Order: sequence, then structure tokens, then C-alpha cells
Amino acid sequence: MGVMKKAPRSQAVKTPRRAAVERHALDFASGWDYAPALETVKPGLREEYGMFVGGRWCRAADGGETEIINPATERVLTRVAAGGAEDVDRAVKAARGAYEKVWSKMPGRERGKYLYRIARLLQERARELAVLETMNGGKPIRESRDIDVPLAAAHFFYHAGWADKLAYAFPGADPRPLGVAGQIVPWNFPLLMAAWKIAPALACGNTVVLKTAENTPLTALHLAQICQEAGLPEGVVNIVPGGRETGAALVGHPGVDKLAFTGSTEVGKWIARETAGRGVPLTLELGGKAANILFADAALDQAVEGIVNGIYFNQGHVCCAGSRLLVEESVVETVIRKLRDRMATLRVGDPLDKNTDIGAISSREQLEKIRGLVASGVEEGAGLWQSACRVPERGYWFAPAYFTGVTASHRIAQEEIFGPVLSIMTFRTPEEAAERANNTCYGLSAGIWTDKGSKVFAMSRKLRAGVIWANTYNKFDPASPFGGMKESGFGREGGLHGLRAYVAL
Repeated sequence: MGVMKKAPRSQAVKTPRRAAVERHALDFASGWDYAPALETVKPGLREEYGMFVGGRWCRAADGGETEIINPATERVLTRVAAGGAEDVDRAVKAARGAYEKVWSKMPGRERGKYLYRIARLLQERARELAVLETMNGGKPIRESRDIDVPLAAAHFFYHAGWADKLAYAFPGADPRPLGVAGQIVPWNFPLLMAAWKIAPALACGNTVVLKTAENTPLTALHLAQICQEAGLPEGVVNIVPGGRETGAALVGHPGVDKLAFTGSTEVGKWIARETAGRGVPLTLELGGKAANILFADAALDQAVEGIVNGIYFNQGHVCCAGSRLLVEESVVETVIRKLRDRMATLRVGDPLDKNTDIGAISSREQLEKIRGLVASGVEEGAGLWQSACRVPERGYWFAPAYFTGVTASHRIAQEEIFGPVLSIMTFRTPEEAAERANNTCYGLSAGIWTDKGSKVFAMSRKLRAGVIWANTYNKFDPASPFGGMKESGFGREGGLHGLRAYVAL
């Protein structure tokens, strides 16, 4: 038998991978380079933005502007026109003209074609929009890329399919559009909330005046660019950035035939009072203080991951964030240990880094609110644990935290916090769990974690929440209606229930 000799290093056989690496090195040395990434060149970001009214870009009537801040760096991204009452009036008139002359008379199949175009353009510009959403709002790029933008496109695709089938959606009825829809979206999901509202309104034959959040208007304004590119008739979609005064002007405008608002319960109550007696159909999607109910028979590792996803990965910025955790007493120590171990691995930092789990808080005002509620929890006797992770020196940051020893009387158990902070409580029986979960003024969403399907159905019947997830959390689909109960609002968005809000039968 012959003796095998080891080849010298210099004579080692090249693998395909090694050859590819050497070719890349040669190309680079020859002057080839990668094109700059969107994250480094400010994707399509203008130095200033106007408002989109009547199919054209224009300044505010009084010349007002708002500086838009990147919450991760505290640097100015751009300037955006700040609309006032005169601008809202102009937008409503443009929407009325488009409704009466073009959009309400257009066959549903033709309206659907426009929605399909918008959906495809959203997909084509997905990376640009995801980077913009992250730069403007501070959320991790993974969330913008994998949730916000794909779901926004999905809502346009879904409602495009309904545009010529409304008679089948409401059998035996004669569905007709309402007219001009005034819509107000919050700061936490600017593009997705715009899609939730605009797509069903257009599918049903209405025209739209959308008021964006004052500090996160950029993706909605880029959606206006997409509407232009899709050839949408002038005035069908109008977008007016601005603050409270802009929203108040839209709510009070006599030319608005339908109002849809997503935001705080306090503002929602004010809108309900202002529209009382006017006969304006109203959809309100308001605050929440969702509870995740974790039973001892659940798959605990899966449940902990779902809980982390529901409160930390989105920084608690979702109105349906599971900011309360009710754990069956027999497994609470195990759950807390697993939760602490998982939280220790979370990365806080640059939202544009795809490895980041928790980005920046959207504004200094919101950060101060989080700090104030956390301080109240400590003062009221709850036990605070906060991750020791390092956060950047500039920007608005809050390390993930949880409270133990929380009671129903604590502010952190009752008030919406909109931050990466979890309140942990215990229960002994399913009846006690349901009672504690329902013990808030809100009723937007809830989660149930158990190995038994019968327990899921039994608990669901007892919970006063508009949306209930089982063994998962924060899963959305355009075909599924979303909305709350009690002080979380009324009406639904998405699915057939969402279409019903934009038609007269």
C-alpha cells in the first residue's frame, strides 16, 4: 500500500469558494465597486416637502413648515409643509371635485386597476420605503422591511380585488360610496395605517383627505408620489401633513362625509363629541393595554418568544402591544428566568442595522412619557428589571425593561405606555386571568398561550377584546378585520367589516 503525502500549502487545490473570493479581490483591485446602499444615500429624500392637494405639490397657505427629526441621531432629515384650516379646505374641495366628476362614476374594475398599480409600485419601491420609515420613526429596519411595507402593499392588492365585487360583498344591497373620507393616522405606523385607510376608501368609490402625524409624514408623502406615478386622477387622494390644528380642521369640515381616526383615546373621545349629531359615519381605532395570558401548559419557549415579539421588537409602539403579561402562578419563576435570558440577547442601537432588535423611540416627548410611567411604577412599589445593554449617546433610547409585583392599581398596568416595558402579574385560575385581563378601560387585543384548544375558546368568550390571538401575537392580514371594544374604539378596518365602513347600503 502506498503512503499518502500531504500536499504543500502552495499546491493546495482551489475550492470554488476560494476561486470566487480571489476573482472578487481581482475585480475590486481593477476598480470595480459596489453601488452605494440606500441606507447611506438618504433614499429619495428631498430637502423639503409640500403637501399633496388636487394632484399637485404645494406649500402651506401660511408658509408653515415642520422640521422632521431622525430620532436615532437627533439630526434634521428634511422640512415638511404644515397644513392649516385653509389647506384642509382646499384639499376637501379637491376631493369633492374628483369624487363627483371622476371617481364615483368610474366602474369598479377601473378603480381596481389603479389600486393594483399602487400595490405593485409599493413592492417595487419597498426598500426605499422601508429605509424612510426607519429613518423617520426609529423602528428597526427588520420591522419596516418585513412587516410595514409588505402589509401596506397587501392591503392595496386585497382591496383592489373587491373594487368590482362590492355587490357580492353585500348581497341583496346596493352599496354606494359615501363621498369624501377624512382620515387621520398616527406616528407609529405611518405607511401601513395610510394603506389601511386609503385602500378600502378608494375601492368603494370614495375620495380621500389624509392627515399625517406631524413628526412621521415621510412615507405617506412618498405614497402620494406613487399615486402620481400610478396615474391616479387628480384629487382622488390628498395628503396634508400637520398637527392638532390640522386634524381639528379636518374633523370639523362640513364637506367631509366619513371620518376614520387611529390614535389616542383622549383625541378619539373629542372627535366623537365633535361629530355627535352631524350624521358623519365614524371609525375609531384607539388605545390599548393588551394582556398576554400564559398558562402553565403552554410551550413556554414559544410563548416567551411571542411575548418578546409583541412588546420589545416593535418597541411597544403598536397600539395592540402586549404590555401586560398574566402568568399562571406555578410557572412564573420559570417564565421570568426565560424572559430575562432572552432579553439579555436583544440588541439596541442603529435602526438601519438589520441585526438591531430595538430601535429608537420616535420622539423626545414620547421618551419622556415612557420615563415618567416607569418612574411611577418604581414609586408605587413594583420591581423593575432593565437590560444592561449600552445605548447610543445621541438619539431617543430606552433599554427594554419589565416590572414584577404589579397590581391592577398601578399606572403601568392601566395606562398605555408605547415603549419597550412589560408589566408582569400572576393568576391561579382561568376566571381570575379573564377578570384581570378585562380590568382596564381598553379592549383592543389579547393573547392566549395554552396547549389546549378548548381552553382557547373558553377564554376567548370571556375576554372583552376586539382581536384575540392564540399561541401567537401581532399577526395581521388584510382579509381579517381589526378594531377594539370599550375605550379602544369602534368600527373595524380590514376584511369585509372594513369595507362596510366606506359604503352606504
